Amino acid sequence: MILASSERIEGREIVETIGLVRGNAVRARGIGFDLLAGIRNIFGGDIPEYSNLITTTRDQATDRMVEAAAEAGADAVVGVRYTTSMIAGGISEILAFGTAVKLR
Repeated sequence: MILASSERIEGREIVETIGLVRGNAVRARGIGFDLLAGIRNIFGGDIPEYSNLITTTRDQATDRMVEAAAEAGADAVVGVRYTTSMIAGGISEILAFGTAVKLR
């Protein structure tokens, strides 16, 4: 599956627009993350626990979007975007979405 943030795929022709596809993933931080982040916050710097959590969540949302596109018979998803929202304290959602298309 080809993914692009642009509205087209260089060197390929979009022959059919299938429609919107999306995938979402929701994760909770957990007490362990908060304790480690609190300690790191005192000294400053990167908080890899949160970076890894967000990366894993974004990858899962992307995978779910790709699954939806594949089920719809798409060759690619163009206009890929991500949004994030806080559902409750310590619980976040990442939504991946784009337009599923068929290519020549």
